[in-house]
Amino acid sequence: MQAGHPDFAGHWLDDPMHRAFLVADARRALDFFDASPRAGGGFHLLDGQGVPRPTGLQELHTTTRLVHSYALAHVAGRPDRAGIVDQGMDYLWRRHRDADHGGYLWALEDDTIADGTKLAYGQVFVLLAASSAKLAGHPDADRLLADVSEVLERYYWDEAAGLFRDEFTRDWQPFSTYRGMNANMHGAEALLAAYESTGETLHLTRAGRILHFFIDRQARAHGWRIPEHYDQDWRVDASYAGNPVFRPAGTTPGHSVEMARLLLQWWDLAGRPDDGSPAMARALTETALAGGWNATQGGLVYTLALGTGAVDNPARYWWPVTEAIGALAALIKLDPMPGDEVWYRRLWGFAASHLVDHQRGGWWPELDPDNHPTQTQFPGKPDLYHALQADLFPLVPGLSRIAAGLGQARALV
Repeated sequence: MQAGHPDFAGHWLDDPMHRAFLVADARRALDFFDASPRAGGGFHLLDGQGVPRPTGLQELHTTTRLVHSYALAHVAGRPDRAGIVDQGMDYLWRRHRDADHGGYLWALEDDTIADGTKLAYGQVFVLLAASSAKLAGHPDADRLLADVSEVLERYYWDEAAGLFRDEFTRDWQPFSTYRGMNANMHGAEALLAAYESTGETLHLTRAGRILHFFIDRQARAHGWRIPEHYDQDWRVDASYAGNPVFRPAGTTPGHSVEMARLLLQWWDLAGRPDDGSPAMARALTETALAGGWNATQGGLVYTLALGTGAVDNPARYWWPVTEAIGALAALIKLDPMPGDEVWYRRLWGFAASHLVDHQRGGWWPELDPDNHPTQTQFPGKPDLYHALQADLFPLVPGLSRIAAGLGQARALV
């Protein structure tokens, strides 16, 4: 299935065939993940065919990303037939929220605590889910926003650095000196959503501080590649290698393009200051594509060595492609340059040929060297969030206030 008309003379963002493809892909994915709700609360993890996997494990980022995704779809005009936003908001409040110590538990197994660790990565996704639910008009959004905002303020926000600390035990004991880019990147994403849903300028200011540190300071000093890992004094820890999915060694092209899109979102919301943000977003994106694209098989490799930019982990996952699509769409909307349209079509052509499951819905999360779906790191189809955003973000003309744009366009009606 083609992602757009190959002979369309303008940008695919304006191509009716491409826009219809985006809408159809979003609808199929939502239909697929409608099977997620679990009787009694919470959500199933789904296999590649949409059948619940035989596990009761539920991690915080799974719950929150489903709420965020279905809230966006609701705003865009696609009814939440499965009741995912309601069920997810209830599960966040009654199960993930730690009534004894505060904050939100990382993992539950059949509704009992499997991992009580309090990771910033998880807490900021609660802020994202609450913000998106508020934009969708959910009645429980305000209490969740207030609660998680207080948690982030009390335990995670480092005012001197302008960044989020990373991890605590269940009862708020710090158990490492690790500091990371990934939690802060999603923290900036959540803060921008919180600003769009509440209008509170502190959220916008803090998002800008995070983005400035990692892009204007760190990426600029490292050839427009962003170091992933830091010590407690926010010095780069080039030797760190942790969880291969959440904390891979080196630098991650997918995160560079994600940060580029977030920087443009912040810049637009901040009144488009004369601070070089568009040029920095372009530098991040072009460097990531040049170093991360697999010229033989297509797709973006997972990680590069920080110092040399050589391929470190050649695995090709779905989400870096979705984030590159978002960055290219933003750059085309703002100030298209020669090559942007080529990359945008290349990314969607690859996704449509190898990652999108046109029959069942959703995207395959990983490809083997022959471009066949494989499950080395990600069993089943673990995520709707990345692919749905790749479908929805290009459908609106703006760089920010995506939910409002989706609502005005009724994009999924």
